[in-house]
Amino acid sequence: MEGPMPRSERIVENLNAALHKVFAEDERAYLIGEDLADPYGGAFKVGRGLSTKYPERVLSTPLSENGLLGVANGLALTGNTVIAEIMFGDFAFLAFDQIVNFAAKSVSMYGSRQPLRLVVRCPVGGHRGYGPTHSQAVQKHFLGVPDLALYELTPFHDSADVFAEMAERREPCLHFEDKTLYGRRRWVDGTDELFEFGFAGPRREYGTAVPRVGATDVDCVIVSTGGTAPLALEAARRLFLEAEIVCRLVVPSRLYPFDPGPVESMLAGARRIVVVEEGVAGGTWGADVADEIYRRLWPSLRDRVRLVHSRASVIPSAAHLERDVLVQAEDIEKAVREAPER
Repeated sequence: MEGPMPRSERIVENLNAALHKVFAEDERAYLIGEDLADPYGGAFKVGRGLSTKYPERVLSTPLSENGLLGVANGLALTGNTVIAEIMFGDFAFLAFDQIVNFAAKSVSMYGSRQPLRLVVRCPVGGHRGYGPTHSQAVQKHFLGVPDLALYELTPFHDSADVFAEMAERREPCLHFEDKTLYGRRRWVDGTDELFEFGFAGPRREYGTAVPRVGATDVDCVIVSTGGTAPLALEAARRLFLEAEIVCRLVVPSRLYPFDPGPVESMLAGARRIVVVEEGVAGGTWGADVADEIYRRLWPSLRDRVRLVHSRASVIPSAAHLERDVLVQAEDIEKAVREAPER
């Protein structure tokens, strides 16, 4: 159902170019992780070419997430810019102590604020048949940690801009990258025959998509994480063509701290609001977003905020079973259709 896009670069190419830009502009930038050396260039080839061009600043490590994050923390604490790659986001739990109890706390526990430029890249999500321990959406487990910012790869945003923003924060950041996005092409401004693509916010914090016809009368705003954005767009396309329901898709590049200010007017004007994420319900980013929407817009909301999650299950390897567990476009469409129109 996804309409034709222009021949823009693939998202993995954009991400790779962003890393090359960081290294070219910052001689104290390091990339550390497992199997990063060329010609392999990492499990998903995001770091391809870096070890050849900057051999002393690309550090391939043994299979120890706790160990490689310990080295990354030391490098960052001594003034370097460090990008650490966790091969699969599921394994970030093995480095939870290094991320939460050392990296995040080191920013402010020494008496004065200590800049710590560390980005931990985490490929996440399913739809690839990788099974229970290589397919989780782990974002919710890192929410609410002081001085730890959470970002997510999206089809809208230029990764170079996002990496520059993370560096400016001078605090550790997690960058979640849904594996299904790597091979897709970027969505660029105004380049779909049915939907108009653009950005909201002074720093283009939110990617947006809305049907070119009927954009002034939006029935539903779908707030989506980056990995679920293509599914949300598929649902929005079908809803528009089959039921004349106009949906605006809103996709943030930063998940936490979450600031709805740039899109508050869009949310306030919608008849329905649906928040989509791939993780399992319970203490989630979507619940945090809904709480913020209630706090700001309660007097004007026409209905409760609908949340769409994957089912509470380990993620199977078999494609038909995996599909039953993970969020699908049909789940998003159903949530929109079930919301009353009042």
